[in-house]
Amino acid sequence: MREIYIGVDVGSVSTNVVAIDRKVNVLFKTYIRTNGQPIDSVKEGVKQLKETLGDVEVLGVGTTGSGRQLAGAILGADVVKNEITAHATATIHFVPDVRTIFEIGGQDSKIIIIKDQMVVDFAMNTVCAAGTGSFLDHQAERLKIPIEQFGDLALSATRPVRIAGRCTVFAESDMIAKQQFGFSKAEIIRGLCDALVRNYLNNVGRGKNLEPPFVFQGGVAANKGIKAAFERELQSKVIVPEHFNVMGAIGSAILAKEYIEKTGNKTNFRGFDAADIEFSTSSFECKGCSNRCEVVKVSMEGKVIAMWGDRCGKWTNSL
Repeated sequence: MREIYIGVDVGSVSTNVVAIDRKVNVLFKTYIRTNGQPIDSVKEGVKQLKETLGDVEVLGVGTTGSGRQLAGAILGADVVKNEITAHATATIHFVPDVRTIFEIGGQDSKIIIIKDQMVVDFAMNTVCAAGTGSFLDHQAERLKIPIEQFGDLALSATRPVRIAGRCTVFAESDMIAKQQFGFSKAEIIRGLCDALVRNYLNNVGRGKNLEPPFVFQGGVAANKGIKAAFERELQSKVIVPEHFNVMGAIGSAILAKEYIEKTGNKTNFRGFDAADIEFSTSSFECKGCSNRCEVVKVSMEGKVIAMWGDRCGKWTNSL
């Protein structure tokens, strides 16, 4: 029977589930649209893993992403870590000498600065859509071009065109103007890729010391036009790892592996039957002090199994 570690990354756009072995070979990975239903997406990912790998022994489970606490409560995670730690862990494993990590997802983006395989600085952008995958998706829809073709079209452009990229509204109006001036769709898409990279580096990368080796990951790393735009802007090679779109999940699996090996503990994994258990979430406002924290509760078959959101830990540590 194969022994595996499971990693789950629950974000606002996608939920990624991976399984690795003791040598960190990726045995399974899946990318599922969260669609505002993180519980269902986690269950679906684990169900797919079980159907694909068959009988396995789960040695440990790690979760990350904006929905990491919820996923951790559902699965019985051994390690629950933030996205910065998870992404850095996976990248350092695959590219040990990495210095700068560019991560661009559907709704947010981040830069992570590494020195001697340690995170020394980072920045996240969760406000401006102009530096994210949703920005590209929207423009692809407007241009009536499948997003999968964006990269190849951008690479086919023979001349650059500058698109204003600081804001999605300005970018869209500038694209319309450039079309009216006679620029081709390929040229406009290349300009759009350059604009996204400029905006990302100017906003998320502001004040950061960006040094190679550069690693580009997240769903947007599938776009060859964006990779090329990074390389033009930085005048340096940019590495896209094989598992670029599930690096957070891989990192959380590696962290679970390290924790289990270090402590010798048995996993808290609830088992694959957890996919059939009914979970529900609710929240309440704690009136214990002036902070008035919103506390989130997760219940399994009527029993509260996890709580978080309180700054003091009164409710989080009560179970």
